[in-house]
Amino acid sequence: MILVVADTSPIHYLVLIQAVNLLPRLYDRVVLPSAVFAELTHTNAPTAVRGWATALPEWTEVRAASQVDLSSNLNPGEAEAIALAIELKADSLLLDEAEGRQEALRRGLAVSGTVGVLEKAAERDLINLFEAFQRLSRTNFYISPELLQQALQRDAARRARSERDRGIER
Repeated sequence: MILVVADTSPIHYLVLIQAVNLLPRLYDRVVLPSAVFAELTHTNAPTAVRGWATALPEWTEVRAASQVDLSSNLNPGEAEAIALAIELKADSLLLDEAEGRQEALRRGLAVSGTVGVLEKAAERDLINLFEAFQRLSRTNFYISPELLQQALQRDAARRARSERDRGIER
C-alpha cells in the first residue's frame, strides 16, 4: 500500500486544475494533517478547495500528528505534514514550499510536489502534462520557467522513448 501525507499546496492546486482525482490512481491512501485540513476548509480558501475538503473522498483521511515541532519557520501545516509523514512512515510527502521540502529531505523523507504528481501521472499516461501545466498557469501557482521547461523536456523524452518502444515512427 502506497501511503502519502499531503501538505495544503498540492491538494489546493490539484483541486483547482481538476486533477485531484489523479491521487487515488497514483497512491492508495492520502493522509491530510489536521492543520492542512483546517487550511483547506478555511474561509479564505477557494470555494472549490473548501468544497472538496468538506466532502473528502474515501481515499483520504485526516489525522493529527502526535508531536509537531513548531519551533522552525515552517507554517503549522508543513510542520505537521513532516511530523505525520515520519510518524506514519509514509512513502512520500507531497509538499511544494522550498523551506518545507528542505526540512523534509533533511529528515530523510521522500518528497514530491504538485509538479511531481503531474509528472508521475503523465508517466502513466493519465494526463497530458502540457495541458495540465497550462491549467496550472491559470492559477497563482509559481514554478520557475526553467523547472517547467525541464519537466516538459523529460515528458517529451519519455513519450519519444515510449513511441520508439512501441515501434511508432514520427
